[in-house]
Amino acid sequence: MIRIGILGEIGSGKSYVAKNFGYPVFDADFEVSKLYRKNKKIFIKLNKSLPKQISSFPIDKNEIIEAILSNTTNLKKIINIVHKEIRKKMNLFLKKNKNKKIVIMDIPLLLENKLNNKKDILIFVESKKVDIEKRLKKRKSFNRQLINKFRKIQFASDFKKRKSNYIIKNDYTKSSIRKGVKNILNKILG
Repeated sequence: MIRIGILGEIGSGKSYVAKNFGYPVFDADFEVSKLYRKNKKIFIKLNKSLPKQISSFPIDKNEIIEAILSNTTNLKKIINIVHKEIRKKMNLFLKKNKNKKIVIMDIPLLLENKLNNKKDILIFVESKKVDIEKRLKKRKSFNRQLINKFRKIQFASDFKKRKSNYIIKNDYTKSSIRKGVKNILNKILG
């Protein structure tokens, strides 16, 4: 099995690129939102760690946002609790798809949380800062402070780019993404 990790800035189009490979995708953001909605154990741990902010189940995303914005250490507390469960979910996904030729890992903190292997193929999604800003502002949940907090815990884009085997330039057109994905798959599968 070939594992492909998708890297890039918040709003660069990582999830869109991941889906365009046509192989099973482990979407960490989706898994996290599922945990907040359905996992009582995660709620209990978060409530114990952040009782003033996390008080209702299913966990309200606004409570998570308030917790992150109210205190700089809260984001780390949340990540420590949620990360263990996401790692388990990722391992189940990998086990379930062990016979697939390729799997895609769309995990925002892939390198930061050491979820990658040395053999993984890393692809950096490069987008212009102006385009990223436009896209982020269109999101319903756009919150500048929150985005800045997440950016602070992520490795710099230049570092991720250097670590990557390939770069896909995302100009937010389907044709450029498909072309980039096809070129990479041709090189990987030879």
